[in-house]
Amino acid sequence: MRNALTLSRSLDEPVWRWPDLITLGKPRVVLVMLVCVVVGMALATPSLPPLAPTLFGMTGIGLAASGAAAFNHVLDRRLDALMQRTARRPLASQRLPTAYALLWASLLSCAGVGLLAWQVNALTAWLTLASLLGYALVYTAFLKRATPQNIVIGGVAGAAPPLLGWTAITGQLGPEPLLLMLIVFAWTPPHFWALAIHKHTEYAEAGVPMLPVTHGDAFTRLQVWLYGWLTVAVTLLPFVIGMSGYIYLAGVLVLNVRFMVWNYRVWRGRSSAAPLAAFWFSIRYILGVFAVLLIDHYGSSYFS
Repeated sequence: MRNALTLSRSLDEPVWRWPDLITLGKPRVVLVMLVCVVVGMALATPSLPPLAPTLFGMTGIGLAASGAAAFNHVLDRRLDALMQRTARRPLASQRLPTAYALLWASLLSCAGVGLLAWQVNALTAWLTLASLLGYALVYTAFLKRATPQNIVIGGVAGAAPPLLGWTAITGQLGPEPLLLMLIVFAWTPPHFWALAIHKHTEYAEAGVPMLPVTHGDAFTRLQVWLYGWLTVAVTLLPFVIGMSGYIYLAGVLVLNVRFMVWNYRVWRGRSSAAPLAAFWFSIRYILGVFAVLLIDHYGSSYFS
């Protein structure tokens, strides 16, 4: 009888598997980040970036980003359990013990920063560590719960990937990588606030002071529209300062028109489906902006 009760109890307990550890690292988010890293690396040199710092840089930055995402899972596990979108995450559903997740996050983070310091350069390692701490601790542990401007302030850490890619190749800072970082920084609020509008009820029930919860949907829709125009202005700066040419200008103008069409639909508020659709398009938009930067970079070199 006792064995039967033990077996029944064990069957009721959630079981974690190795894919849960991969899930902690938010691989799809990290993949988008690595695309931005590659663009920063490519733009840092007139030709193809050298193989060794490219491979070690991508690996180190990817590991550190996965570690930061895992720390985010740990710190947000109670909030995640209250929201339908995140309730099935490994820690929120209590499949994975918190101690295992902390160990995994620490291993990923130390391995990533250590690899960058060993095989790339100290500047990239320190900047990656600062981004990791900024996202995992400053944003997740404090800003997310403290202010509706959490996305704007915390966006600095999330905007770092192209800057890290540049420093991995050159070992130094400059106006160009800071501009690449500024593009991601300006894009982050309209990207994430569109999702926040769609998930307004869940954030409110979880007690997270996202902008739609504290200031209402109408105000947030206006901010999406205004920050969208800021993003448009910033994405034109590479052409203005001579960092890119007419290939980039033509491509980014097309992308910006489509981007602002979606932001306009969010602003007007006539469709409940518009915020989520705008959120998904904004991911394709930022990838497209960096793609045309690459095409212009190598296309201009080919035709010159």
